[in-house]
Amino acid sequence: QVQLVESGGGLVQAGGSLRLSCAASGGTFSSYPMGWFRQAPGKEREFVAAIKYSGVFTYYANSVKGRFTISRDNAKNTVYLQMNSLKPEDTAVYYCAAKSTWRSDNFHLQNEYSYWGQGTQVTVSS
Repeated sequence: QVQLVESGGGLVQAGGSLRLSCAASGGTFSSYPMGWFRQAPGKEREFVAAIKYSGVFTYYANSVKGRFTISRDNAKNTVYLQMNSLKPEDTAVYYCAAKSTWRSDNFHLQNEYSYWGQGTQVTVSS
């Protein structure tokens, strides 16, 4: 059983940056592909970014490509989301998630992830 705890959310002005962290425990972290998702008020949860086991391969939603960077430190059991050039539309609760295996056709689907954190609020003011 994997436990995930996000941190690093907060209030930032448009154009600013934040780095989210997600600390994992209870499993072999390096064996889990990881993802970040977000849910804005009144909207469904959506895919943001995913990273494979070693961190070499990363994938992004078009809406964040070029602004956000996902990375992982397997020695620290932590996955990160560096968010730059933030926009008001990035305002959401951000969740990290872990899945058991990697498939190239479903890493963006939230129901493929078995473990979830509690979420951290990111608010971007205009």
